[in-house]
Amino acid sequence: MNKQTTGDAPISNKDEESTRANVLVFGAGKSATCLIDYIIKEAGTNGWQVTVADNDLALAKSKIKNQQHAEAVAINVENTADRNQLIKNAGIVISLLPPALHFLVAQDCVLFEKNLLTASYVDDNIRSLQPAIEEKKLLFLCEMGLDPGIDHMSAMELIHRIKEEGGIITSFISHCGGLVAPESDDNPWHYKISWNPRNVVMAGKAGAVYRQNNKTKKLPY
Repeated sequence: MNKQTTGDAPISNKDEESTRANVLVFGAGKSATCLIDYIIKEAGTNGWQVTVADNDLALAKSKIKNQQHAEAVAINVENTADRNQLIKNAGIVISLLPPALHFLVAQDCVLFEKNLLTASYVDDNIRSLQPAIEEKKLLFLCEMGLDPGIDHMSAMELIHRIKEEGGIITSFISHCGGLVAPESDDNPWHYKISWNPRNVVMAGKAGAVYRQNNKTKKLPY
């Protein structure tokens, strides 16, 4: 049997296959619920093992619901040794932690050559890892528009369909997230916060950049 050595311990091809099949999810908050449900549902079909890690063990256990292909782990993500061990044994890592904590996970993913998915935009810390990410040919997939890219993909599907049917698009305006049903529109923002309120304000501070009448428009915060 061929063996490769990582650190001090030799691992077999079988161990490598087991590692590749391990999906590690950091964070078991509200925004992680649908993703965890989906991954666990797919785990049986694809031979995956799902590990959900959160500082609240009871919360993590509530999300996996005693499913056969999943386990819950309690972790303080700032504990380097515990974080390293989880990431080292993962095939792919998904971070749904608060944005400020992604970098801790990202550094380990570079160290142990693991692909990483997050639902947050690329910040300067993550961007600083780009040379190492490219050198090791890793996939770091971050927010690309609605966690990530749902609005972009649905927009292109609509645009392509209209063009294929011979239609001409003169304007396209996309509204997504937080729109309130008229009967529930009872606040001055006309917006329903479904995620961390602080992050709503932080995201808004970036202002807006869009195209209108073939010109780029920029709106400050």
